[in-house]
Amino acid sequence: MFVSLLLVLLIGAIAWAGSAAGFASLFGVALPYLAAAVFVVGMIRRMVYWAKSPVPFRIPTTGGQEQSLDFIRQAKIDCPGTQAGVFARMFLEVCLFRSLFRNTEADARAGLPANSGPGSVYYSSKWLWCFALLFHYCFLLVFLRHFRFFAEPTPQWVTWLETLDGLMQIGAPRFFMTGGILLAALLFLLGRRVFNGRLRCISLVNDYFPLWLLLGIVCTGICLRYFDKTEIAMVKIFIMGVTQFSPVSAEGIAPLFFVHVALVSTLLLYFPFSKLTHMAGVFFSPTRNAANDSRRVRHINPWNPPKQYFTYAEYEDAYRDVMAEAGLPLEKEPDRPAG
Repeated sequence: MFVSLLLVLLIGAIAWAGSAAGFASLFGVALPYLAAAVFVVGMIRRMVYWAKSPVPFRIPTTGGQEQSLDFIRQAKIDCPGTQAGVFARMFLEVCLFRSLFRNTEADARAGLPANSGPGSVYYSSKWLWCFALLFHYCFLLVFLRHFRFFAEPTPQWVTWLETLDGLMQIGAPRFFMTGGILLAALLFLLGRRVFNGRLRCISLVNDYFPLWLLLGIVCTGICLRYFDKTEIAMVKIFIMGVTQFSPVSAEGIAPLFFVHVALVSTLLLYFPFSKLTHMAGVFFSPTRNAANDSRRVRHINPWNPPKQYFTYAEYEDAYRDVMAEAGLPLEKEPDRPAG
């Protein structure tokens, strides 16, 4: 955990020191270009690899009764037998994290049943589903709100999102709810790994690093909006210059902005090589995108190469004399010499 935190702090410190020393173009122009290229190429490469990977078996994950006799009720979403059922299942999975909603947690408690000693208890655990859903949707809304920096004039739909997000109208500049909820959701997801002993035992650096990285991005973004209060007009001019491949001078922009950009660029660089690719991988997963129809439709294994079959008749033709000497039964006796 601390290795990941130190790594994120080191990235931020290098970006701060470099931009303050006059290398703002390195962290605000060159690094984002490199990160965007690696992200696009890396994600395309991963998706092409997934799309070309053969599926030897029909292996959908099921959670209910499959299609059977007419009087047996089928679980059409948990065990889809048609492509329409698969679409409904994927929609609920991608948009509402349905499988995570059904998450249960196991615990060992004493006295269950009475006077029987320790026992296992399974109970519903919705907190992970709730905060995971809040994180993903708030992150999406924050991402969409940032389009105000990439277009002039600001698109109407971005203005509408900002109005909806800042409905509470707290302080000046107004408080965006998604920023606060996003920070709370990330703290929950990080705290879950830190304070849950079983989860902490199996967590690795690549589990903590994206959480610390996202926390760094969120915290620097909140600081830029509410505390450092960087000149938004200058930032917008700079970002539009970068997106239009005609960078302008970064003079007058606070170093904290380049720390924010460096952390976002690091996330893009890290994304194609991490577990975060589940964003696209869920659509290629044979456990999710296939119907459970193996009893009605024959699934051909694409790994099966053409085979050279050796029939029994051919086998007997090849070894008839030897089999006859060994006294084995034959369908056709060997030819005996005349006389």
